[in-house]
Amino acid sequence: MLTIRKPFALTLLASLLLSGAVSAQQNAPTAPQGFLYGVGVGINQEIYQGYKRRVIPLPLIGYRGEKLSVYGPFVTYELAKWTDTELGDIRINAKLAPRFAGFDDSDSDVFAGMAKRKNSLDAGVGIQFQRDQWTLEAETLADALNNSNGQESKLKLSYTLRSGPLQITPEAGISYATSKLVDYYYGVRQNEATANRAFYEAGSAFNYHLGLAFSTPIFFGGMTRLGVEHHWYDKSISDSPLTDRDTGVTVFLAWSRFF
Repeated sequence: MLTIRKPFALTLLASLLLSGAVSAQQNAPTAPQGFLYGVGVGINQEIYQGYKRRVIPLPLIGYRGEKLSVYGPFVTYELAKWTDTELGDIRINAKLAPRFAGFDDSDSDVFAGMAKRKNSLDAGVGIQFQRDQWTLEAETLADALNNSNGQESKLKLSYTLRSGPLQITPEAGISYATSKLVDYYYGVRQNEATANRAFYEAGSAFNYHLGLAFSTPIFFGGMTRLGVEHHWYDKSISDSPLTDRDTGVTVFLAWSRFF
């Protein structure tokens, strides 16, 4: 089944594509600043039952300043920065990020009769270490709207290779989601259980991903980025009666340019 769905899904992919498309420019010796625009398309595999994939075309817009970065609904503000000849650059950032994991009973037959799970807004802090071609990022974000009352912590390591105008960035990451967060989006409450959908109380989850991205500035005066990410989900998610997969792939292509 091929679907184009939900404005919140478009916003999520816009943020993903735009932040990725700008990453190469941020790592440049002199990173440009100002407003950006562009276009992108993403293809997502879903792990909820009733979905196979989403094809998501979208426009992109954002802003990058000396301390403030806005990529769609993702906001980062640099709180502190240190440069050390041995350690490299260290940044501490405040972050806001929407969580687009919500659903209602119209999204799939598997949700019929369930209470709506709301999208939310996460807030927290992150730290980034960058030395030569290596970048290590860690962040912890909590539900600021008290929908799930959960938290998620992420750790990601990436390495940047350059060959002429082409930048290649492999990365690996792990995330830890608390039981409150996982149960809110993947659990089934007692009053939602049916003969085909058992009661399920989800625990905390460790999830993993590997990714590979290609970036180049040679097309139409902007930055073009192609990326692929493969995600592995914890058993507390894949064992949910709402899901029928334990892995998923995201492919995205984007082009963006500063005004």
